[in-house]
Amino acid sequence: MESQTHYLNNDEELRVEVKLGTVVTATLVDGAAEIFGAELPKKTPTTLPGGKHAIFSWRGATIEIAGETEMTYTANASAPMTAYLNVDGVLQRRREAARAAGTPGPRVALVGPTDVGKSSVAKILCNYAQARWTPTFSDLDLGQGGITCPATIGAVPIDRPIDACEGLPLEMPLVYFHGDVSPGNNPTLYKALDRMGEMLRARDETNAAAAASGVVVNTMGWIDKAGYGLLLHALEALAIDVVLVVDHEKLHAELSRDLRGKKIKVWKLQKSGGVVERTPEFRRRSRDARVREYFYGPLGDLSPHSQTLEFGKVSIFKIGAGPSAPRSALPIGQESSADPLRVSTVAPSMSLLNAVLGVSHGKTQAELLSSNVAGFIFVTDVDVANGRFTYLTPCPGELPSRNLIAGTLKWIETR
Repeated sequence: MESQTHYLNNDEELRVEVKLGTVVTATLVDGAAEIFGAELPKKTPTTLPGGKHAIFSWRGATIEIAGETEMTYTANASAPMTAYLNVDGVLQRRREAARAAGTPGPRVALVGPTDVGKSSVAKILCNYAQARWTPTFSDLDLGQGGITCPATIGAVPIDRPIDACEGLPLEMPLVYFHGDVSPGNNPTLYKALDRMGEMLRARDETNAAAAASGVVVNTMGWIDKAGYGLLLHALEALAIDVVLVVDHEKLHAELSRDLRGKKIKVWKLQKSGGVVERTPEFRRRSRDARVREYFYGPLGDLSPHSQTLEFGKVSIFKIGAGPSAPRSALPIGQESSADPLRVSTVAPSMSLLNAVLGVSHGKTQAELLSSNVAGFIFVTDVDVANGRFTYLTPCPGELPSRNLIAGTLKWIETR
C-alpha cells in the first residue's frame, strides 16, 4: 500500500479525507497524538474508514498513513482544540461536584447549523471524559445515523474510547426509530421522541455514577423557524443545562435571549478549520454507508443472515399519515385531518422492497409510540403472491419482536 509520513509540530492537526467505501491506516510512529480526543496507540495501525478524520497532537508526532487518500494536509488547530479542552475542564469540575452532592452531572448540547463539526466536538468531549467517567452520548440528528441507522435518535453510554473505525460502543444502545431522515416531514413525531429524556432521567435515579457523568448531545442542523422550535423542545426534554453554540452568532443570540432566566449556560465555540461543507450527494452516500455498515460491519467483513418469513407471522406498522398539506392549500376554515401520531398497519406490497424496518420492543400497537427498537432488518425480496418476504438481519435466529415499523428509509444494496 502507498505510504506517507507526516510530521506534526505542537498544536498541529493532520486532516485525512478518505473516499467512502475505502479505508486507510494511520500509525503513530513517534510522539503523541489523538483522533477526536482518543489517544492513538504507538506503532499500532488504526483503521480510518471513508470520511473525514483529524489527528491532533499537542506536543508533536510522526504519523504514517498507508493507503490512498483523497486529501491529506496539516494545519494549526491550537485555538479550537484549546477551547474544547477548556470546556472539558469545566465539565470535569461539574461532574466532581455532582458526584459529591449526589446530583446529576452536566447535560451538554452541541447546537449549530449543518457542517460546523458538532458531532466531532461531541466525540472529543466524550473521549476526554471517559477516562474517568461514563458519559452518555445522545444523537438527535436523523439524517446522520450517529449511533446505528439513519432516521433514528438514540443514546449510548461511553465506557471506552470511541474507535475511529468501529465507532461508538453499542453494547447497551437506546434507539428510537423516527422512520424519516428529515424531522420536518413529521415534527410532531420528532417531539414525541422526547421519551428518551424520560428514560435517561429514570436511569439517573438508580445509577449515581451514570448521573454524575452527564450527557453529551449532538443536535440536528435545522435551526431556522420550525427547526428552532424543535431545538428548544429537545433542550427542555433532555434537561440540558449547558448549550455549546458552534460557529453561529445569531443562534447564540437567540438562545441567550430565549433561555434567559433558566439555569442554562449558553457558550460560543468556534468550529475547526478542517470542517468542510458536504454536498447533498455526499450526505446521501454517507447515509447509505451507515446502513451498509449496520449490516456488514465498518470493514464489510461481517455476513448478515438472510431469512424468509410469512407476512402473517409479523405485523408491520407505520406512524403518521405522511406530510399534510399546508393550510394555504386547504379550503378556508378547513383543518388537515392527518394525524402525525396515528399508528396504522401496512399491507404487504412491493412498496416494502428495499425498506429498512425497525424491530420494535412494543408488544402491542398502542406501545409502538413509546417503545424503542431492538434493531433493524432490510427487506431484500417481496413475494406478494405467496405472502412472504425475505430480509437481512445482522444476527441469526428469530426476531425479538413480531412488530415492525416502516418509515421512508430505504437502501439500494450495491456490491
